[in-house]
Amino acid sequence: MSFRLAGCRPAVVNAVALVLALSTGAVLAQNNQAPAASKATAAAAAAIAKPAPAASSPAAVVPTAAPQDETAMLATKPGDATAGQAKAAACGACHGMDGNSSDAQYPKLAGQHEAYIAHQLENFKSGTRQNAIMLGMATPLSNQDMRDIGAYFASKQPLPGVADQALVELGQKLYRQGDTDRGIPACMACHGMDGRGNPGAMYPELTSQHAQYVEAKLKDFHDGVSWGKDAHAQIMPLIAKNLDPQDIAALASYVEGLHVADHSAAAASP
Repeated sequence: MSFRLAGCRPAVVNAVALVLALSTGAVLAQNNQAPAASKATAAAAAAIAKPAPAASSPAAVVPTAAPQDETAMLATKPGDATAGQAKAAACGACHGMDGNSSDAQYPKLAGQHEAYIAHQLENFKSGTRQNAIMLGMATPLSNQDMRDIGAYFASKQPLPGVADQALVELGQKLYRQGDTDRGIPACMACHGMDGRGNPGAMYPELTSQHAQYVEAKLKDFHDGVSWGKDAHAQIMPLIAKNLDPQDIAALASYVEGLHVADHSAAAASP
């Protein structure tokens, strides 16, 4: 891990169900007129509904309920970086063609985890995470498109950033130790010593991220903005509410100074 300072993502069962439905209807229709006939109908229905041997075979097993979202029925394969390069062309206008944005208001995506990028695109598409530009960009994307785009940017290496020397001491203390008296855990507990994050737990990589972008997001979290209703999405708002403006500025600057000397080798390590 390196640190740089400034200036220094079946037919049988269906038939049985139909018979049951028709038989039950007959029972209800005849209940008030002929109790005996109703009982006979119910008995007949019960006899018909006895499972046939074929019903126990795997081919006869059907889901109890169909998924509400048709896309959920389609298996999404791991992302394809080659396919993702073409799909990510439009992203380059803000995030840079290789994921290293030149405008600090837009986050660097180079080296970011595939699953994390895909998940955030899903959040933008659903409106869980509010951003008018990203809503328009994410809406036409399929789940596979999102994974492919994520794979493409994950294959890139973030350009090293720099940190303000005057903010390093406080930023390093908060990032590596936190402040237990104020309820601030160490950032490295989730994002790693070198800011590489944890793809399995969906904690993003922070390495070399623009300080301006990080500061803006920490301020949003401090003010109660969240990217979902689940427990995972509530982590940062709970932490950031305990940060003051000086803490936020120091952490943002420190994060920008974090970088991995050989990002591709680090990503391949266990």
